[in-house]
Amino acid sequence: MSSAQTSTHVVLHPAEWQPLRDRHQARVEPWVAPHLRRRQGGRAHPVEDFLFTYYSYRPAALQRWHPGAGAVLIGAEEYADLKGYADVGGGVGVTLEHVASQLALLESVRALLSATEGRPANFGCFGMHEWAMVYRLEPGQVRHSAWPLRLGTSGTDEVVESHRIGCSHFDAFRFFTDAARPLNTLQPGRDDRVAFEQPACLHAGMDLYKHAFRLSPMVPSELVADCFELARDIRVLDMRASPYDLSELGYEPVAVETAEGKQEYVAAQRGFAERGAPLRRRLLDEVERLLAVLP
Repeated sequence: MSSAQTSTHVVLHPAEWQPLRDRHQARVEPWVAPHLRRRQGGRAHPVEDFLFTYYSYRPAALQRWHPGAGAVLIGAEEYADLKGYADVGGGVGVTLEHVASQLALLESVRALLSATEGRPANFGCFGMHEWAMVYRLEPGQVRHSAWPLRLGTSGTDEVVESHRIGCSHFDAFRFFTDAARPLNTLQPGRDDRVAFEQPACLHAGMDLYKHAFRLSPMVPSELVADCFELARDIRVLDMRASPYDLSELGYEPVAVETAEGKQEYVAAQRGFAERGAPLRRRLLDEVERLLAVLP
């Protein structure tokens, strides 16, 4: 049976929504399963585990498919007790009351993403944020202490001191060492992200995933997974351009301390900015759609 459009909802019968659920779960399984195996074995991966440890979205939540607000699932008792869902139009769906309860979130996400979208991209940071996070630390003090610094402690410090540091992303800047923080030409704060966020920033691109899952279950899980996939790819560049030597894991360094490495970094950064732009626009369109249904 095909989808039936009501005045406010799209009704999906089991033959329609269950394949969508199964397709989503099959898509995310190769991301989730290795992480869960490593976690069970007490192992950590500095690249592939990052999205599960840095962000608050649990693997089980990423695995669960949501159609988004405006869809009614028939024969979906498994959703009946989930947050945001209730009986709607003969099935279960995300309620208008839940959307209304998320008004502050919707407005804040719209403000941030709109500001980011409208700001010129800055391709001049060269990934120095990861270097500033280990500046003047002893080897055992760095976050990924299981992995050596490619240039050693003194060499890493020299790179930081010889570059202009211009990090615009608060959630990267807040991890700078005390010695590195004054070296940043910008001083982004927790409450002024709208004034600083710009679309070439790797962490702003990864955070599209954060915005997407925070809007779940109001937005479709396909969008959440698309943002996760982008963030996962960005994290690879983030760590290849970092001061750590991860060649043992198969990650060849992007030597941003050299002219050639800077060119490689900017080219990849530009590609991620281009990939992130339509995802940012899709998130904004979803936010506008959700705000439009509120009284």
